[in-house]
Amino acid sequence: MKSIQTDVLVIGAGLTGLLTARRLKQRHIKVAIVEARSRPGGRIHTLEDETRASVEMGATWLGKKHTRLMALLQELDIGVFEQKMGERAIYEPISTSPPQLAILPPNTDPSYRISGGSSHLIKCLVDGLEEQDIHYSTVVRSIQRESEGVVVKTDAESFHASVVVSTLPPYLLMKSIDLTPALPEGLTKIALQTHTWMGDSIKVGLTYAQPFWRSANSSGTIVSNVGPIPEMYDHSNEADDRFALKGFLNGNYFSVSKGERLEMVLRQLSKYYGSVARNFSTYEECVWRSEPFTFSPYDDHILPHQNNGHELYRKPYWDGRLFLAGAETADAHPGYMDGAVRSADWVSAQSAKYLLG
Repeated sequence: MKSIQTDVLVIGAGLTGLLTARRLKQRHIKVAIVEARSRPGGRIHTLEDETRASVEMGATWLGKKHTRLMALLQELDIGVFEQKMGERAIYEPISTSPPQLAILPPNTDPSYRISGGSSHLIKCLVDGLEEQDIHYSTVVRSIQRESEGVVVKTDAESFHASVVVSTLPPYLLMKSIDLTPALPEGLTKIALQTHTWMGDSIKVGLTYAQPFWRSANSSGTIVSNVGPIPEMYDHSNEADDRFALKGFLNGNYFSVSKGERLEMVLRQLSKYYGSVARNFSTYEECVWRSEPFTFSPYDDHILPHQNNGHELYRKPYWDGRLFLAGAETADAHPGYMDGAVRSADWVSAQSAKYLLG
């Protein structure tokens, strides 16, 4: 088994993990990242296409209140653009009444998207690291405290670090990695009752040659109590020359086939737009429940956002050798990209303090 030595080992190359590594390297601390997937980004995942609109399968939107994310984008010289909502929305309150076109009130707090796609942020963070800093397709099996530090074992490597930072969703950490010694009972109990952001979601997107939803008496903003799509939005690119619709599919449809989900989507869109809805170029989807490096089935019923941001996630464990981080652990906006940034800033400062005094 190959042995690798580092000051800080970060588990997970999502937004929190990558930014944590960036902040530590800025302090001249040696850091390595292990990532189970073959790509960085975690729950940020933009499906890019040179000929059609790119489609976000993960984190997409931010607002002015997300000040830490906004500051990071400015630091990396990445722009944002406003989400197109239009003046009206297709609203479907009940199944026994036809959908209606509702007037949208003026939006004083607009949502924004990241220029070049959410994965542009991930690429910029990766570009700021060395190629050898990130170990892809590397699944952590165990984390063990030893007298001189912490040992993290994968199938082929043994990482020895002074400090380990896990950025995995807390529930996934507890269900998938052997921790020795066990973490405090109170923390373990909370982690096993913490909702994994995005884990229940199904994201769907369709690209089109033309934005037919922008015609008179129509809209690309959909709100439906009938479903199976509860929300959908205009997902065209910033230059507005490649067009798409993207939204959420009811998460209960995770067990049916991709073809069945597509037909459900097309039937609903055809109610609003007619047969033109079926003239799509590509259909994309991500069933996050089926992503083993994001989601593990819950043992008990967990409410959306349950225990996200719990104070126990912002404490050092194993006498400062182990920290839990990630979007679910943030003290503000937990689950959002802004929460992931806040968590990275906090955990990098804490681990550096432990190492440097």
